[in-house]
Amino acid sequence: MRKKSILAIEAIYNDFWLNCNRNFGVSQTPNPENMANSSVANLDTASLRQFLLDALVRLAYREGDFTLSSGQKSSYYINGKQVTLTAEGALAVGRLLLSLLPPDTQAVAGLTLGADPIVSAVSVVSAYENSPIPALIVRKEAKGHGTMAYIEGPTLNPGAAVVVLEDVVTTGKSAMVAVERLRDAGYQVDLIIALVDREQGGAEFYQSQGIKFQALFSIRDLQAAYHNQ
Repeated sequence: MRKKSILAIEAIYNDFWLNCNRNFGVSQTPNPENMANSSVANLDTASLRQFLLDALVRLAYREGDFTLSSGQKSSYYINGKQVTLTAEGALAVGRLLLSLLPPDTQAVAGLTLGADPIVSAVSVVSAYENSPIPALIVRKEAKGHGTMAYIEGPTLNPGAAVVVLEDVVTTGKSAMVAVERLRDAGYQVDLIIALVDREQGGAEFYQSQGIKFQALFSIRDLQAAYHNQ
């Protein structure tokens, strides 16, 4: 069974890198003979990060006049869904974020809509790596019919450790809605991980709330890559 899983991962990675070569000019390919070795899989992290950074810069980052969900005005905008809703982007996001999860993580969750493809990607990749982690989607408003639930997904045991995922963090308030809903449901939430930190107070806000925060990239990473194209 494990051999079949490894072969499935190898096939996905081969397709992934072929698409990288075609769409983003990434030339490095993984060695299929090393796919069974988890320590070698970690060596691919740098290449995955570079691919995801390139994808975010080319597809998600835009400069101009924008109004953010927080109401703030901004000279740039990051639409993470332009990357996370692509097959290659989802795979890269899933692999990278899965590698950052604490070993006791029992689920990943996020506030709809931006986090939906992210939590799904992490959950799917976790299954291919024989450590399945379910995904939860947190609604902004309670479901208007049926169960009237705020949280979609499997019901976990009380006290289950859940990590909240986000695409872009600005003030940090959006992800905190998910944290509060999950805690109200009886789950333990101590960590938020984002794809991009806009560095506009989100990290400091989470710290004030006693929540750990990580981001794959800072806005400085994206802007440097954008202007160096």
